[in-house]
Amino acid sequence: MTDRHHLLVRGGTFAAVGDSGDINGVRGVGSPAGLFVRDARHLSRWQLTVDGAVPETLAPIADGDTARCVLVPRGGRAEPPAHTLFREQAVVEAAFVESLRVTSNRPVPTTVRVAVTADADFTDQFELRSDHRTYAKSGAVRSRQVLEDGVEFGYRRGEWWSRTTVTSDPPPDAVEETGTGARRLCWTLDLEPHGSTHLALRVAARPHGATAAPVIPASPAAAGGQLLALEGEFIQDVALPTGRPELAAACARGLSDLAALQVPATGPDGEELNVPAAGAPWFLTLLGRDALLTSLFALPYRPGSAAATLSALAATQATAVDTRSVAQPGKIVHEVRHGELAHFGQVPYGRYYGSVDATPLFLVLLGAYVEQTGDVTTARRLEPHARAAIGWMLDHGGLTSRGYLLYRADRGGLANQNWKDSPGAICCADGSRPVGPVMAAGAQGYAYDALRRTAHLARTVWDDEVYAALLEQTAGDLRDRFQRDFWMDAHAFPALALDGAGRQVDALASDAGHLLWSGLLDKEYGELVGRRLLEPDFYSGWGVRTLAAGQAAYHPMSYHRGSVWPHDNALIALGLARYGLHDEARTVAHGLVDAAMATGHRLPEVLAGYGRDTHPEPVPYPHACVRESRSAATPLALLTAVGGA
Repeated sequence: MTDRHHLLVRGGTFAAVGDSGDINGVRGVGSPAGLFVRDARHLSRWQLTVDGAVPETLAPIADGDTARCVLVPRGGRAEPPAHTLFREQAVVEAAFVESLRVTSNRPVPTTVRVAVTADADFTDQFELRSDHRTYAKSGAVRSRQVLEDGVEFGYRRGEWWSRTTVTSDPPPDAVEETGTGARRLCWTLDLEPHGSTHLALRVAARPHGATAAPVIPASPAAAGGQLLALEGEFIQDVALPTGRPELAAACARGLSDLAALQVPATGPDGEELNVPAAGAPWFLTLLGRDALLTSLFALPYRPGSAAATLSALAATQATAVDTRSVAQPGKIVHEVRHGELAHFGQVPYGRYYGSVDATPLFLVLLGAYVEQTGDVTTARRLEPHARAAIGWMLDHGGLTSRGYLLYRADRGGLANQNWKDSPGAICCADGSRPVGPVMAAGAQGYAYDALRRTAHLARTVWDDEVYAALLEQTAGDLRDRFQRDFWMDAHAFPALALDGAGRQVDALASDAGHLLWSGLLDKEYGELVGRRLLEPDFYSGWGVRTLAAGQAAYHPMSYHRGSVWPHDNALIALGLARYGLHDEARTVAHGLVDAAMATGHRLPEVLAGYGRDTHPEPVPYPHACVRESRSAATPLALLTAVGGA
């Protein structure tokens, strides 16, 4: 996302607006500009003109949950502007609200003609990605209906029906056609000398399947107040470190973002839940791995998030084989989408199971949640789901047949199905890619931890000693195999993965730090790995790079081959602390907190891998999610790892 767009987020809704509050979304250029609800763009154009001209931005929108800017008519120094426009915008679930105040700067009565050109193209988010794919939409019909107080845009394709309603108080004097499908809402405003007048504009989205119109607050200020109250609920019971104000500020900022990133979901018994979305703008939906890691980081501080995530993922757990969605019995979902293309099967992500690690992480979170809270009721309720997840790991997951969790590239979906899921992310040091099924190192660590934690539940809650002993034996065998097959003596470091023939994929990668978090490595090996991750080729000064510099595969601006991911570093810091490497854990934590300070205490999804020694500010990664739940929860994980030290 570029710095010309400002993101407003609330639940499953976000708006990306320009410096002036306008939306100039153009179909098919990779821009996320617009108002999006449930994966569809419900407002693609929102452009203000005054007396027929686009006003000049005097004070652009700054970062915040409410967008505010000041505009004036274009002119020169010789003639001060006749009036000033104060624009304020906010979002709530399925709605966008704007307050426009026009103030006269003249001592005589003035007439101003204000217009807002609006359109809703209902484009699916997958159509806006820069992947050069196109999707047929035969029979699709768009409509526009003038209302007494505005206009309604509609979209039908078979049984799919979406609507966007734009209304105002006072109602527009006219709703004009533009020749492009957009509609222009026009007002003629009479201003007293130095007087002001006000327009209240509301945009209500009714995505396909919506059963009720959204509840829209009276003003952006009221919407902001609702979000502030929710953020306060997220923060109020968390004891922030008084001795480290920078870490405390990052935790508070992260909790505020987590409050805004809650999206609705459903539990196994149809109960309504709120779970952390992966991130905005592209992933404002439930992603299994992301929600699990976010909930794990937040567990000591907000255990309710873990309970909701576990229930939502149990409800979407696969029960049968479906090759298109990569579903297999017991597997935990990777991604849930609600858009038109998913509905019609044109993308496989309606419920997509292309993840090798969401299933063991589900078990890790369940075990950690019960240990943290003592909530054995949840452990008993989810016992069938946990046993099914173990069954997937042993059967379809590959533990029994190959000795490791594995995945195969999915032609219609993801080539890589571990956390580094971009094409080419799993590679050798020279950049070459593995052939055949992939056994990623990090996933084996998660599997080991999952087996041990589930064994503890079987023994202490489910009263099944035989099952517990079986899982413990399986975990011990996995640990022995891993250290034999993955350890690279020449580097004193584990391989990133094994390929289909069992050959080591020899890139030096940050995933080794995940093995510390899961406890898979013996103490001697773990200490070697932990110290190696803090050497200059790995540690940039802001965090540990995904690939150590100096390898042919390394690129500081690559998504997964040299960048710095906050959540990756959170796992590393927790792992370093687990192995007693507390100085190293503090080094990682300090670097991340310093990076957060440089960006308003908010950690982005990912940073470029450039070193702090050559550039004194963290370099942004150009396509990062601006708000991402794992990154938002990362300061909480750091607080757990270092205790505010």
